[in-house]
Amino acid sequence: MALVRMTSPHARGNNRTQNIMLWVVGATLPGVLAMTWFFGFGTLINILLASAVALGTEALILKIRKRPVSFFVSDGSALVTAWLLALALPPMSPWWLVVIAASFAIVFGKQLYGGLGQNPFNPAMLGYAVVLISFPVEMTAWPAWRGIEQSVPDLSATLGLLDALRQVFGFSAQAIDGWTHATPLDLLKNNSGLTMDELAASQPVFGALGGNVWEWINLAYLAGGILLIYKRIFTWHAPLGMLAALVIMSLLFWGGSGSDSNGSPLFHLLSGATMLGAFFIVTDPVSGATSNLGRVVFGAGVGVLVYVIRAWGGYPDAIAFAVLLMNLTAPTIDYYTTPRTYGHRKAERGMGKVD
Repeated sequence: MALVRMTSPHARGNNRTQNIMLWVVGATLPGVLAMTWFFGFGTLINILLASAVALGTEALILKIRKRPVSFFVSDGSALVTAWLLALALPPMSPWWLVVIAASFAIVFGKQLYGGLGQNPFNPAMLGYAVVLISFPVEMTAWPAWRGIEQSVPDLSATLGLLDALRQVFGFSAQAIDGWTHATPLDLLKNNSGLTMDELAASQPVFGALGGNVWEWINLAYLAGGILLIYKRIFTWHAPLGMLAALVIMSLLFWGGSGSDSNGSPLFHLLSGATMLGAFFIVTDPVSGATSNLGRVVFGAGVGVLVYVIRAWGGYPDAIAFAVLLMNLTAPTIDYYTTPRTYGHRKAERGMGKVD
């Protein structure tokens, strides 16, 4: 006689881990296409190399831990970590930089704690922070982009795939300094007495609203993030909390258009990795807060820290450090934002009694 299992869950949805991860990867494609158009094949090389290293490292660690390799590798979490990390790294990064970042993210950001669902830190941001601190020169070597208004020899966007591979793997005779360019956040942080109008007039990296080309890249990631919210892959709480806090801080400490300006709210929203961070990093369900109110608080904390580090810290962009610092606070945020259980007058916290 067959026994029918009647325990919960009784309803099954299609949002399995693998499906969610594939949706996240797919939603980054507008940003990937924009970065590839402006910066060339370096972004795609980063993605392929980081993905291969992340999947290989995960399989090796799972084998050492005597866990089922195919089951865990196929869930897509390592692929998403590699994909987001590759998008955060400068295009045309040397191959060894990508290898170090991806392997560190998987080993020390994920598997060291037991794998998916048990990591306290965002693995991609942990890998990014390690190489940023260890190799600051390579991590600030962003290539000049297609359509730049000044003469830069051999723009990375015009390099063919073979030439880009030679550059990444160190077989190119041309030094990277020949085609790198400072980002808008770099130039704003190191501004030496120029007003915003003078800075924008002298530097083609500044666009109409934010950083030139960075406006389009951020809008592309925004479109992908809205798609994920529409598909209910994650909620709007953390992204809105981060972007709102960043706008509020920008309004409070803008400083106008003088030489001491920290940049307008639109500049901060459409420069650097703002939209990538808001929709693809702070929405990590494992290392962030779990309740809706907690997600708002978590996102707002990231937004405040991003602005503080950009304006007064030692790094021009701050998504990785802001996220990692807020990862430390996620358990505390969850403790104080636990929703009320149905049938009780207030939320239960810790081992305390419920009224």
